[in-house]
Amino acid sequence: MKKLDREFYNRDSIIVAKELLGKLLVHEINGRRISARIVEAEAYMGFTDKAAHSYGGKRTPRVEVMYGGPGYSYIFIIYGMYCCFNIVTREEENPQAVLIRAVQPVEGVEWMAHERYGKTFEELTRKQRQGLTNGPGKLCTSLSIGSAFNGVDLCSNEIYVEEDGARDISIVSTTRVGVDYAEEAKDYPWRFYIEGNEYVSVK
Repeated sequence: MKKLDREFYNRDSIIVAKELLGKLLVHEINGRRISARIVEAEAYMGFTDKAAHSYGGKRTPRVEVMYGGPGYSYIFIIYGMYCCFNIVTREEENPQAVLIRAVQPVEGVEWMAHERYGKTFEELTRKQRQGLTNGPGKLCTSLSIGSAFNGVDLCSNEIYVEEDGARDISIVSTTRVGVDYAEEAKDYPWRFYIEGNEYVSVK
């Protein structure tokens, strides 16, 4: 399958977020390939987006990677313990990003089950199987994506996104999750997900 290149990411986050749906997020770990289909993503539009970490030109060590150009990972921690995986978009000094909110396991389900629950995949209940990757913190745990991967080049060979062939999917656009502080920006319909997919975090 074709790996997405930097040109793909060098566009507005809204466009990238929609086009990431259905593609595979891959993490290669010591020769083992772990992958999952992206089913939900949120766009964050930078300077003018009150929900974005870079709103108003905010520039701290945490968000600096977003100013460095497209196709890099931006990972932040919520509640002091859960990682959230973002993909930086747009050119240098234009700090936009896409948060990957949910994915559907494809390869390496045994790895994911062990990382998330300390069990084999067969030991998981149906609810636990769905709970492997139906949220931003969950997918990072299951795919072994921690804070050490902040700033990783997603055009390299460790963590990347690749095409998965032509897919006929129906995309739902709705408001983002957990940004009630963002005044009018909380109502922007910049969360996108594949209609009917069971791994979507919030319907």
